[in-house]
Amino acid sequence: MKADFLISVLNDVDTAARINREKASNIVLQNPKLVKNLVEFTFDVDNKLSIKAAWVLEWICTHHGIENILRYLDAFTEKLAQVHFDSALRPCAKICEQLATAYASKTDNEVKQKLTKQQIDLIIETGFDWLITDQKIAVKAYTMNTLYLLGLQKDWVHPELEYIIRTKVIHESKGCKARGKKIMSLIQKRSSS
Repeated sequence: MKADFLISVLNDVDTAARINREKASNIVLQNPKLVKNLVEFTFDVDNKLSIKAAWVLEWICTHHGIENILRYLDAFTEKLAQVHFDSALRPCAKICEQLATAYASKTDNEVKQKLTKQQIDLIIETGFDWLITDQKIAVKAYTMNTLYLLGLQKDWVHPELEYIIRTKVIHESKGCKARGKKIMSLIQKRSSS
């Protein structure tokens, strides 16, 4: 019943317009058990409904708190690499960036307590895959930031990230180039301090 209800909610999301994502996320949050189904639909990667599920999941995480996904971090991180629709990749990359931002925060929070080393490794591995494959600018921009933030805890990440930016990203679009330069500047600033 819950899954069928969520399918009807997602089918009502015509576009990624703010009002559509907000309305669907409010419905899901009124029935918190639906978040699990939303994560499952996001990773039903050969179903176009996964795109709408990813839009709504990202809206929930960005506007109602990243804590909403914490119970489902295993499913999220283990299946992240399977996402292949462009319109689902961007929201997943943004959720990864939010997780990394919370994890790198100087203040204690629930993400720091719940995000495991294995989950971090899966996010990093998928992030590097996204950077070296043909992805949209937004996915690469969110991913570079995610990898920079997670690299604050894992020494090997920054040198690899810097290498990929220098050899690949810097030769792509103006947006990728600009974000790459910003991230390289942060890495260099950190290594010189």
